[in-house]
Parts: sequence; C-alpha cells; structure tokens
Amino acid sequence: MTTKSATKKGTGQSLPLPGPQAKGTVFAILIAISFVHLFNDSIQSVIPAIFPILKDSMSLNYTQIGWISFAINFTASIMQPVIGLFSDKRPTPAILPIGMGFTLTGMLLLAYAADYKAVLVAVIFVGLGSAAFHPEGSRVSHMAAGSRRGLAQSIFQVGGNAGQSLAPMLTSWIFIPLGQFGAIWFTGIAAAGIVVQSFIARWYGNVLRTEGIARKKAATRRMKPEVRSRIMFAMIVLILLVFVRSWYSTSVGSYYAFYLMEVFKMPLADAQLYIFLFLGAGALGTFFGGPLADRFGKRNMIFLSMVLAAPLALLLPYANQFWTAILLAIIGFIMLSSFSVTVVYAQMLVPGKIGTVSGLITGLAFGLGGVGALVLGSWIDKVGITNIMFLCGFLPLLGILTFLLPTDKTLNRWAEENGAEV
Repeated sequence: MTTKSATKKGTGQSLPLPGPQAKGTVFAILIAISFVHLFNDSIQSVIPAIFPILKDSMSLNYTQIGWISFAINFTASIMQPVIGLFSDKRPTPAILPIGMGFTLTGMLLLAYAADYKAVLVAVIFVGLGSAAFHPEGSRVSHMAAGSRRGLAQSIFQVGGNAGQSLAPMLTSWIFIPLGQFGAIWFTGIAAAGIVVQSFIARWYGNVLRTEGIARKKAATRRMKPEVRSRIMFAMIVLILLVFVRSWYSTSVGSYYAFYLMEVFKMPLADAQLYIFLFLGAGALGTFFGGPLADRFGKRNMIFLSMVLAAPLALLLPYANQFWTAILLAIIGFIMLSSFSVTVVYAQMLVPGKIGTVSGLITGLAFGLGGVGALVLGSWIDKVGITNIMFLCGFLPLLGILTFLLPTDKTLNRWAEENGAEV
C-alpha cells in the first residue's frame, strides 16, 4: 500500500494522510459493532417473526402483511443512502446511539399497538433506527478493518445475519406464548445497544480527531468519462444482483413458514425451525464469505454464491420434508455468503464514499426485500403460495449477470489511476 500525502499549507512540506487501512485490524471495535448489528437485526427480525401472530389477532391477509414488511424495509431503504451521504460529508458518531433510540421507540409502540395502522407506525420507527445504524456501522467496520476488508465486513455482517436468523426462534419462544406484547422485551435489547453504541461512537470520534477526514477527499478525484460510465453500469448490475438475493431471501423469510404449514401440515413452531435453518446457515455463510473473497476475489465470490445456489433452489419445491430442511440450510449458506462481499465490492467501485455506498447497497437489500414482500404477498393471495414458491426458485439463475461486473484487478487499477484507496 502506498501512503498518501498532502502539502502543509504555507510550508510546502509533505505530510502523510493516514487511512483506515494504515493500521492493524481493531478487533474489539469489530466485535462490538457486530454485536450491535446482532441487536439491531434481531429487533428488526421481530417484524416478520410476529407476522403469524398479527395475521390471526388482527385478521390480516397476505397483502396487508406485505405492507407491514414494505413499511419497515422501504423506510430503511430510502433513509440509509441519505444518512450515508450526510455522514460522508459530515461524519457524526452520535448518529449511532440516536438511531438505536428510534428502534427502542418502535418496539415500545409495537408492544402496545392496538390496530393495523399503529403497527405500521411502529415498524417505521424501527426502520428509521435501522437506516441510521447500517451506513455508519459499515463505516466503523471500514475504519477498524486495517488491510482485512473482507474479514472485517464479514464480522460486521455476521452479527446482522445472526440476528435475522433468530426470527423463527423468537416466534416460538416469545410470540407464541406471549403474543404481540412480547415485543416489549426487545426494548431492553435496544437499551443495551445504545450503551454499546455510545462506546463505539467515542472510539469513532477519537479516530476522526486524531486522523482527520482529509483522506476522504483523495478518493474524489475526477475520473475518466469511460471509467465513470463503466462504474455506473457495474453498479446497476450489482443492484440487480442485490434485487435477486433480496427477493429470494424474502420469499423464504416472510412466507416459507406458511408454505410449510400448507404443504406439510406443520404446526407454526416446527415451520419456524426450517426458516431458522435457512437464516442460521446464511449467517454462517456470511462469516466465511468475506475471508474467502479476500483470497479468491469479490466478484468470484458473488458469482459462486448465486450460481451454486440456483440448482438447489430449483429442486427445493420437489423435496420431501427431510430434504427440504437440508436444502434450505445449504441454500442459505451459499446464497448469503456474498452478503458482506457485495458491500465491499460496492465500496471498491466507488472508493471514498463509504457511507453513501454502504447505505445504498444495504438499503436496497432492505427496500427490495420490502417490495418483494409486498408483491409476493399480493401474488400469493391471487394464485396461491405453492405456485409463488415454485417461481421464486428461478431467481438465483440471474446470478449469471455477475460476469458483467469488472474484476477485482480492474477495480484496483481504476483506483490507482485516480489516486483512490480501496
């Protein structure tokens, strides 16, 4: 790695501009931000976990359930890149604990929500909290990464995916015995998240004060028009891949329990264990995906995570009860292994815009997942859940589009030509 330098005003003296990768990996901060990610996403997973309870208690249809999922995911989708853009221009460590405060408020409102509209308001607050956390969490991960970007992003993202995987267990442990009011327990988790976020924010602020933010400007040099157009095209392709993964994950996370209950006549608690297998294996895949991408390349990892999952997804609707569990675990591990890798690849595409790009990619994952939940719920009401689950099996085939993305070597060359640090 080459050390960037700047000229001290008035002296002509060359001064080094320390970057986040100039130091070693700060594992204490990475583990802390990963735990907060677990807190945040386990709270967010309460929303789909409570769907079966709300469906019965409020007599909701699948379309209304889709609107609830859309409300939380679309809120996070819209606000994440906005917050990321703001923090790129003006890094604000206090955003971290403030965002978790929104999440706490949302869970309090959800526990006492008396009707459908009140539930929508509650989940919007949770969405706002998630929107504040993810771009700044990705920035903290980037700052603490040292030279191990893929590993750092995996440590950060595995906390979130582990939190999401808890959704089916939360249904069995909390919401089946306690009902909707069980959401009140998660205000305590949010409060613990605020405490840890305050510690992380203090470290974040110290880094800003000691290193400054001048290095961020080095990544914004003017690019050649042809390179800029290729980057824009690559970002569109990457967004399409995020779309595919989000829709497939949403089909399993939000509706597959209903499919299992209909096809195999399972009780809700047993059906949720199958969803846990998919999400839990996905969390494990997320952890291993980053280090593998550091070794074999980000684009290669994104490609393999899609095309290897495709034939298994096509087989899933034909599997019996035993093989359904096995296939869900394998698909979850393979497909979600590229979750953190996608974020790192996007950061390589647009170096120097960590908050904006991270907010855009993770925000799109939430937003497209929300749109997917709404559309899929509407289609299920019209043609039945079995037909829709069958069609969703074809989505991973679109992973072939990964070949349209520039290689890692190409991204590194573009960055070197423009004096940016990836």
